[in-house]
Amino acid sequence: MGCDGGTIPKRHELVKGPKKVEKVDKDAELVAQWNYCTLSQEVLRRPIVACELGRLYNKDAIIEFLLDKSAEKALGKAASHIKSIKNVTELKLSDNPAWEGDKGNTKGDKHDDLQRARFICPVVGLEMNGRHRQET
Repeated sequence: MGCDGGTIPKRHELVKGPKKVEKVDKDAELVAQWNYCTLSQEVLRRPIVACELGRLYNKDAIIEFLLDKSAEKALGKAASHIKSIKNVTELKLSDNPAWEGDKGNTKGDKHDDLQRARFICPVVGLEMNGRHRQET
């Protein structure tokens, strides 16, 4: 640590400052929001439902959440506003033809394109990746 006769410590070595808060990567957060179930953290698969807050869920995860009252305490924040299956709406999404998904190379040199989404809006044809603003 120093002070043994040969070294002179600097201030930053002696004084510990506040720990730096890790910043969440916005792109990673956006990808997770549109590709994973908010409740179970599994990959979204059909049937997909959305709540009034715009969060996406696997329908089976919502049903398990509603049936299992002990899970309600553990996962309270993610779906505390959902009291019945009537609080969610099932989405009818179209597959994105540009999305390659798991069809790519599996040897480790595969690049996941974070700009591509699995689904597109069937009305306007925009990818559902959170990058397009809703126009009214």
